[in-house]
Amino acid sequence: MKTIALIARVIVIFLIALFVLRFVASAQQPMPQPDMNIDAATRTAVIENLIKELNASYIFAETAKKMEIDLRGRIKNKEYDSVTSAKALSEKLTADLQSISKDKHLRVRYSAQPIPVRKEKGEPTAEEKASYLWFAKRRNYGFNKIERMDGNIGYIDLTNFFDPRGGGEETVAAAIGFVANTDAVIFDMRQNGGGTPVMIALISSYLFGDKPVHLNDMYFRVGNRTEEFWTKPALANKKIGDKDIYVLTSNYTFSGAEEFANNLKVLKRATIIGETTGGGANPGGQVRLSEHFNVFIPDGRAVNPVTKTNWEGTGVEPDIRVPKEQALKTAYLMALTKSAGTIKDENIKEGLKQLIERTQKELDDLKVKK
Repeated sequence: MKTIALIARVIVIFLIALFVLRFVASAQQPMPQPDMNIDAATRTAVIENLIKELNASYIFAETAKKMEIDLRGRIKNKEYDSVTSAKALSEKLTADLQSISKDKHLRVRYSAQPIPVRKEKGEPTAEEKASYLWFAKRRNYGFNKIERMDGNIGYIDLTNFFDPRGGGEETVAAAIGFVANTDAVIFDMRQNGGGTPVMIALISSYLFGDKPVHLNDMYFRVGNRTEEFWTKPALANKKIGDKDIYVLTSNYTFSGAEEFANNLKVLKRATIIGETTGGGANPGGQVRLSEHFNVFIPDGRAVNPVTKTNWEGTGVEPDIRVPKEQALKTAYLMALTKSAGTIKDENIKEGLKQLIERTQKELDDLKVKK
């Protein structure tokens, strides 16, 4: 059991590393790293190590073999011989792998800074863990904006599912507590690139009752094992009750954010509004290929305990399909309309009526602009 727990913890760290990279790249426009010239020996070493690692742990062994055959065919055709840029090699290898696997998680990365050799395969160094914790705190564990909107509707803009350990538990409690007295809650996942299932389970613990709810499973090829994820009601000190939940999605919504939406959709706990999500359901980890190259290899796959499927390659289909720019107004209007139907106080009801009319006009204007 201790070994399984250790492996699970390492995998979670892998996931975090990937999603932090996605988030930084999309939301903060980092300084571009300098390119590097590479020689034939470097190319050969990177590709051979890549093939070895894919065959060892990629979640679908048959697909790994197909990728090897494709790569060797490209080598035979001398496709890589003219590639002398490290950045270009990482981009071409990623494109070539994804042309076979269709797996958006599977990516070769180039790093101008030397990639450290770790004691345990893929395990981040103490410095990297400290850096991640600093970044998670600076990003408020993904809680970008929390608001009580007019009409008593809660709104949470969540841009990442960071590992809650190290202070995130208190952040989640404060965020959910702020909207606990609203009439409905909107979770905005339109700019969420994913994260750890540990945080997904923690937040979900506030959205259900006092009995544990089975959210999702992760099956891993190495070790032929399955990791289950359940809500933990005892960790949620102030649940939001049975109020309506709306989850906003876009085509950027990816991986862990897709899991959150899919879990709540399958369990009929939320209405999903927006666009079909990106379609990445295979978790995994970073593997060092050389001093300046690594690869994120998905060695697992999500398995919903109800449907026995996942959203890999297809994305999560919304219950109400609208362009991402219209998703918030659409959810807000639905929440206000339902609330108005239950309010008995005539003054509040009249105020909601005016708010509904204004929101409908704003939504109509967005549709015209489109």
